[in-house]
Amino acid sequence: MTKLREKMIREMQLRRFSERTQKSYVMAVAALAKHYGRSPDKITNTEVQDYLLYLMKERKLAWSSCNIAVSAFRFFYSKSLCDESIHLSIPPRKNRLQLPEVLSREAVEKLLDCTTNLKSRILLMATYSAGLRVSEVVCLKPEHIDGSRMTIRIEQSKGNKDRYTILSGRLWEEMQYYLKVYRPTIWLFYARFRDKPMHITTAQRIYNAARRRAGIIHGRGIHTLRHCFATHLLESGVDLRTIQELMGHRYINTTIRYLHLTHARLSSVKSPLDLGSCPSEEGKPC
Repeated sequence: MTKLREKMIREMQLRRFSERTQKSYVMAVAALAKHYGRSPDKITNTEVQDYLLYLMKERKLAWSSCNIAVSAFRFFYSKSLCDESIHLSIPPRKNRLQLPEVLSREAVEKLLDCTTNLKSRILLMATYSAGLRVSEVVCLKPEHIDGSRMTIRIEQSKGNKDRYTILSGRLWEEMQYYLKVYRPTIWLFYARFRDKPMHITTAQRIYNAARRRAGIIHGRGIHTLRHCFATHLLESGVDLRTIQELMGHRYINTTIRYLHLTHARLSSVKSPLDLGSCPSEEGKPC
């Protein structure tokens, strides 16, 4: 590890940045250095801006990815190098509501039935039944599962917060068998070596493989199961505040968007085409 990277990580640790943020920032600065083939402290302000244009125009990265790069560069130059001469900014994205895709309950059941082994099945069941982020499910430990209180403890998730969510009775029944067969020690879903947690990309692959076998064409990404959790609870009559707490949303507005996805809400409204004919004079169209 270079001294520059060491210093950058130390500065982030002092500010209590999450592990995920530290990794994202380090990767962004490393990619910048690789692009120009030299140390990042030798790269000029103009070159950094040119690189951002390259990310936007040629690589066509999403606004969020470019914003992470900007934040990483700004932190590296201003905090690690103490250089305030580099000014970076990108215009804020236009406000737009993008509704997540949601699977029906029948599709979720079909997805679970198309897993190839017990570990994959329990992983997807836990993600859906508790509304977990993929980063949360792969970091679960056996002691986080409380069968007596029927809760799952999530430690230091997004925003460095702990929370409890529900443990499904059906999941707990199948998980007890899983615990006997796989005997996890440190991590509930361990990787090839038991002292390492399953990687996020492995969990994504498990989901996508099951989705393809189930013949489900939408709902790409394991995060779909978290969306399904919130939407299906709303359709069952659970209040928004409870769902907000279970999902660990900081703001209720984040949870409110699931109102747009509930089937019960949409199906209760009739299309004007189904409302019947409009009154008209005999022989004349209305």
